[in-house]
Amino acid sequence: MTMLTPRSPAKLAPPGRSRRERKAAELESRTRLAGERLAGISAGPGVRALQSVDASPGGLTRAEAALRLERHGANVVAHERAPHWYVQLAKAFWNPFIAVLVLLAAVMYWQDPADPGVVILSVMVGISGLLRFWQEFRSGRAADALKRLVTTTCAVQRRAGSGSVPTTVEVPMNQVVPGDVVKLAAGDLIPADLRLLTAKDLMISQAALSGESLPVAKADTRAQDLGQQATTDPVEADNLALMGTSVTSGTATGVVVATGADTWFGSMAGSLVGERPQTNFDTGVRRVSFLLIRFMLVMVPVVFMINGLTKGDWDEAFLFGIAVAVGLTPEMLPMVVSANLARGAVAMSRRKVVVKRLNAIQNLGAMDVLCTDKTGTLTEDRIVLDRYLDVHGDEDGEVLEYGYLNAHFQTGLRNLMDQAVIDRVGEAEEVVVDTRFSMVDEIPFDFARRRMSVVLARNPLGGGSGSGTGSGTGEHVIITKGAVEEVLDLCTHMTDRGATVELTEQLRWHVTRIAEDNNRRGLRVLAVATRTVDTPRETYSVADEDGLTLVGFLAFLDPPKADAARALEGLADKGIAVKVVTGDNDLVAARVCADVGLDVGTVVLGPETDALDDAELRALAARTTVFAKVNPVQKARIVRALQAGGHTVGFLGDGINDAAALRDADVGISVDTAVDIAKESADIILLEKDLTVLEQGVLQGRTTFGNTIKYIKMTASSNFGNVFSVLVASAFIPFQPMLAIMLLVQNLVYDIAQLATPWDRMDEEYLRRPRNWDAKGIGRFMVTIGPISSIFDIAMFLIMWHVFAANSEASQSLFQSGWFVEGLLSQTLIVHMIRTRKIPFVQSRASWPVMVMTVLAVLTGLWLPFSPLASSLGFTALPAGYFPWLIGVLLAYCTLTQFVKTWYVRRFGTWL
Repeated sequence: MTMLTPRSPAKLAPPGRSRRERKAAELESRTRLAGERLAGISAGPGVRALQSVDASPGGLTRAEAALRLERHGANVVAHERAPHWYVQLAKAFWNPFIAVLVLLAAVMYWQDPADPGVVILSVMVGISGLLRFWQEFRSGRAADALKRLVTTTCAVQRRAGSGSVPTTVEVPMNQVVPGDVVKLAAGDLIPADLRLLTAKDLMISQAALSGESLPVAKADTRAQDLGQQATTDPVEADNLALMGTSVTSGTATGVVVATGADTWFGSMAGSLVGERPQTNFDTGVRRVSFLLIRFMLVMVPVVFMINGLTKGDWDEAFLFGIAVAVGLTPEMLPMVVSANLARGAVAMSRRKVVVKRLNAIQNLGAMDVLCTDKTGTLTEDRIVLDRYLDVHGDEDGEVLEYGYLNAHFQTGLRNLMDQAVIDRVGEAEEVVVDTRFSMVDEIPFDFARRRMSVVLARNPLGGGSGSGTGSGTGEHVIITKGAVEEVLDLCTHMTDRGATVELTEQLRWHVTRIAEDNNRRGLRVLAVATRTVDTPRETYSVADEDGLTLVGFLAFLDPPKADAARALEGLADKGIAVKVVTGDNDLVAARVCADVGLDVGTVVLGPETDALDDAELRALAARTTVFAKVNPVQKARIVRALQAGGHTVGFLGDGINDAAALRDADVGISVDTAVDIAKESADIILLEKDLTVLEQGVLQGRTTFGNTIKYIKMTASSNFGNVFSVLVASAFIPFQPMLAIMLLVQNLVYDIAQLATPWDRMDEEYLRRPRNWDAKGIGRFMVTIGPISSIFDIAMFLIMWHVFAANSEASQSLFQSGWFVEGLLSQTLIVHMIRTRKIPFVQSRASWPVMVMTVLAVLTGLWLPFSPLASSLGFTALPAGYFPWLIGVLLAYCTLTQFVKTWYVRRFGTWL
C-alpha cells in the first residue's frame, strides 16, 4: 500500500470547493496525522511505546481498564447509523411531486372541505410515501439484526490489582483500551492499533487495508527491541499490527497504542460518515421533476386565464386549473418509482443481491463503468501452485515432489503456499511420496533466513511411517524451500535434466532470470534445493543448509475465477467498461487482468495520479484499464474523475481501503464478507463476490429504470396532450370541456392502471446498453407524442358537437362524458404503443399484469357513465351510436402514433 500522503497544496481542495472535495481533503489530513503518530511509535523502542500509553508488559489492572474505557470510549469506529423511524418517514414524503400534490390538496380543502378530490390526492400521497418508507425501514432493521448476531473477542492480559499476576482473559473487542497488552495467534483479528512487543513467525493479512492478496511477514520481535527505521507508511512497518487486519500464522503480543477513531482504520472511517454525495439517480430525478413542474407552472395559469375570461366564472376556472395541475403532475411517479424499486429489490434478493438503498437499483442499470478490486472478484482469493519448473523454466514433476516433501513433513503451522503445494499434489494422483521417507529433523522458518528445511531419511524399500521421526534406515536428504535469493546463495550446484552440474556465474544468472520472468508474470516464486548428507545424524542446524543443489522453482498465484472472463465479456456486451483499481502489486494485477481477457495496456500506479490535476486525471482514467498500488484517497479520486467525464460509475470493493470510493461512486457494491465500514458505505451487497451475480443485478436495474421511464413518458405525453386539448376546447366551447372532478377521476383510474408498470417486461434490445436520465429527451418526447392525442380529442369534440348535438350548456354533460371515455381509453391503450419501439401486440406484448390492468381501466371508463356514480360525478349515459365512432377514433389514433414512433426512432435513434 502506498502512503496516504496528501497531494501538493495546489491539489488540495480550497474552502470554496464542493462538499465532496472537502471530505477528500479531510480524509487525507486525518490519515496523514494518524500515520505520522504511528510512524513515531514504530521507530522507537517497545519500552517507549509502553510508556506512551502508561502501561506495563503485564497489562492493565481491571480497575484501570474500566477507567480508560470510560475516558476513551468504546473501541468502535465511526459508522453510518440509520435515522430514527420518524426521520425516515419524513424523508419518504420529501419529493417535489408529493409537495405539489399536498399543496393542491390543501388549496382544494380550503375551497371546499367536502371536495372528494382532497381524498383522492391524500390517498395518492399516503400510499406512495408509506410504501417507500416501509421498504427502506425494513432493510435497515434487517442489517442491524445481522450485526447484533456477531460478537468478537480478543485475548488481553489483565491483572486483578497492582501486585497481581497477569492472567489472559477474553474481552469484547469494543472494550479494548489504550495500554492493554493483547495476545495474538493464527486466526485472530487485530482489535486495535498495536505496537508489537514480541512476535515469532508472524504473518498478517492486510488485504482490508492495502488490497495486497498475500499475507505480510512481520519482524521477529523481542521484548527489548529498539524499534525500526522510520517508515512513512504504518502498513509497511514490520513491528505494527493495525486494526482491520488479521493473523494468518505465528504468535505475538502487542500493546494497544490507539483505539476507535484514533486508529489508522478509524482515521479513514471517520471521514466517510454524513451526507452522501448526489448520485446519477438523484440528479436525474431532480431534473425530470423540475422539468415537469416548470411545464405545469406555465400551462396552468394559461388554462385558468382562458377559462376565466371565456366563461366568466373565476371560481370554477380556479378549480378547473387545479384539476389541470393534477393532470399535468405525474402524481403516481413516487409510487411507481417505489413499486419499481421495491420489486427490483425483491427480484435481486432472489439472485443473491441485497439492496440497501433503493435508488441504487436504477444507478446499477445506468452504470457504464465498473471499477473493481482484483482479489476475490477476478480471482478466487486463495493461493494455488500455478507451476513447478526446472532450472530452464520447463515443468518438472521432481520439483513438485521435493516441494511436497518439504511442505508435508514440516511440523510448524503451514502457510498458504505450503498448503497450496499439498493441494496440488492431491490433484496429481501419480505423485505419492510420503511413504518413501521418514522425518529426521526440521530447521524451522524464520524471517531473517526466509526459508525452511526438513531433513528426511530415504526408506530403501519405500516403507516406514510418513510422519514419524527418527534416523531412518537410508540416507538423509535436506530439502530447503524459500525465497529465491536466499536459497540461491546457498547453492553450489543445480539439477540439469537429471544431471547435477556446477552452478557457474553464467548459470546463476540464467536461473535468476527464470525466476524474475515468472515474477514479471505476477507469480510469487520460491526456490527448491536439496542436499544428500554424507554423515547422517539425529539433529541438524542452520549451518547444514549449505552446499545445496538447486532443483527448480515453485510459482504461486491467486488464480482467476473460471467464470471471470465470461462475466467480463457479459458486462462488456451490456456496455459496461471494467476498470481494475487495486492496492496490489502492478505485475500481479496485470497478469490476472490479462488472464481474464482484459486489455491491460499501460498499468498506472497510484502515486502517479497524485501529480495530476483533475483534468489530467480525467483524461488518464478514461483510457486506463488497470490502476495498481492505489490507496483509498486515490481510489476515490479516480471514481470522481470518471464521473466528471460523464460516466455513471459503480465501485466493487470489500476493504477499508475501498470505503471512500464506495461512498463516492454512483453505486457502491460490496459483499457480505466485507469489513463493516465497506458494507456500510455500499449501496448494494452481493452474497457472492461474483461478477455473474452483478451482471444479473445490472439487468434488473435496467428493467427497473426502463419501466420507470415508461411511466414518465406515458403520463407526461398523454397529460400534455390532454391539457393542449383543454386549451383548444376552453377557447371555443361555451362550457367547461370536462368537470374538475372528472379530470381527477380520469387521472386516478389511469394512474391506478399504471401501477402494473413495474411488472412489465422490457425488450431485449433496451437492456443491452446503460440508460441514463435525459430530461431534455423526456421534454422532446412529451411535445412530439402528446399533441397526437389532441388531434383525436379535437376530432371527438367535433363528433360530439355535430353528430350528437352536444353543443349547448344543456347538453354539456353528454359532451363531457363522451370526451371522458375517449380520453381515458386513449390514454390507457396508448400505453401499449409507448411501452415498446416495436409494433405492439405483434412484435412485443406487455406482461399479463399490464394487460389485466389495461382491461380493467377500459371497463371502468366504459362503466362510469352508466354507473350509480354517474350523476354525482356529472356523467350521463352515452348513446349506442357513440361507440363505433369511438372505435374509429382509437384505431386512427394508434395507427398515427405508430407512424410517428417509426419516424421518431429514425430521427433521434431512441424511444424510451
